[in-house]
Amino acid sequence: MATIFFCSDCGFETSKWSGKCPACGSWSTLKESTKVTGKSGKQIESYLPVKPERIVDLKYDEVSRLTTRIGEFDLVMGGGIVSGMVLLIGGEPGIGKSTLMLQLAQWMGEQGKKTLYCSGEESQEQIRLRSKRLKVSSEHIYLLCTNDTNQIVEAITDSKPDLVIVDSIQSISISSLESLPGSITQLRESTNRLLRCAKTLGIPLFMVGHVTKEGFVAGPKILEHMVDTVLYFEGELRNQYKILRAVKNRFGSTNEIGLFEMTNQGLAQVLNPNNVFLSLEHQQIGTSIGCIVEGSRSFIVEVQTLATGSNYGTPQRVVVGLEQKKLAILLAIMEKNLALYLRSNDVFINLAGGIRSADPSLDLAILAAIISSLKDKPLMEGSVFIGEVGLNGEVRPVTQMEGRINEAIKLGYSKIFISGYGKVKANPKVVKIKDIKALYAALGG
Repeated sequence: MATIFFCSDCGFETSKWSGKCPACGSWSTLKESTKVTGKSGKQIESYLPVKPERIVDLKYDEVSRLTTRIGEFDLVMGGGIVSGMVLLIGGEPGIGKSTLMLQLAQWMGEQGKKTLYCSGEESQEQIRLRSKRLKVSSEHIYLLCTNDTNQIVEAITDSKPDLVIVDSIQSISISSLESLPGSITQLRESTNRLLRCAKTLGIPLFMVGHVTKEGFVAGPKILEHMVDTVLYFEGELRNQYKILRAVKNRFGSTNEIGLFEMTNQGLAQVLNPNNVFLSLEHQQIGTSIGCIVEGSRSFIVEVQTLATGSNYGTPQRVVVGLEQKKLAILLAIMEKNLALYLRSNDVFINLAGGIRSADPSLDLAILAAIISSLKDKPLMEGSVFIGEVGLNGEVRPVTQMEGRINEAIKLGYSKIFISGYGKVKANPKVVKIKDIKALYAALGG
């Protein structure tokens, strides 16, 4: 084995260490690793005779999917599980990754599908106790507690299950390699062997991955490039609602999210997400209603804002669920176009329900909530604000406007403020405004 240095961000390999990666420019990302070689000292490689073919001549077979019958999970997956796919799921410790995987085994077992659950972190007694709490009782679930990657590959080859779950990829290792479990070499080689096994046999493989303090899957970034799908489990640890989001999916869209509720019997899908993101029925001071789009679905969300006098020389700007720089930009737009002095006010913004969004359509709702808090007066009942705000104060149209308007009307909202520049169907409930001065006037400014 030869010693190499491996960049954990981009996967660049070099024989010499340096503080900065020559490929991506990241600092302190080169980690010492070993390169697996053959007896002659050359890197193991295999060449198969292949010939290029024209794309138009390639035969295409419709991808068959295996559904879990859980709508929120199937939606994130792009319609279901594809044979031979390799999926990596990450999330904060204790957020429910193992719970979701054990429930996935039960969902598949209810359809008569054989599932092999491989655990390298928990004992049989621990998993048995959790399975009782989650009411996992399918006879088609098989448990293998081991830290050896080769034993997992042998079990897959011998039993040929319909689904394999490995919890977690950082806990297993290959005994022939000298490095410790969780190291770059072990992660890369273990993932490669499991991937080859899954692709060869056409068995879907789910791997649980630890995350770093920054919230990314621990280990080299190359792991996410090797797998077909990467899912992240999001949500506050003390919040009962969890969001499953796809950041990579070779078999579907990455725009969809699934919403789950953590109960004493495990995770349950939320069929009406709008009830989660709206906290109160009556309009309160400093709150406004917006509409975001995640994939093919529209969600009505509540924006909560508090603007108070600052007790310190530098006012605070605190944002939860949105981008921090977005608030600074919107406050500057308000000061420029509405002549409002906000440099002596602390401003706090929160999206109700624990959701996180970067949808620009929330700009108008944020400004309306700030105006309500500054005036100490609630906004008009039944109002929704949808629009992106430009640096000159103009209100710009956003995508999928018809779907957002229909969602708001379906939930009973009677005044929908949108951009005056977009083309939408005439509706008496739609109020068009062209800039934030018109918004301020419409709110009684």
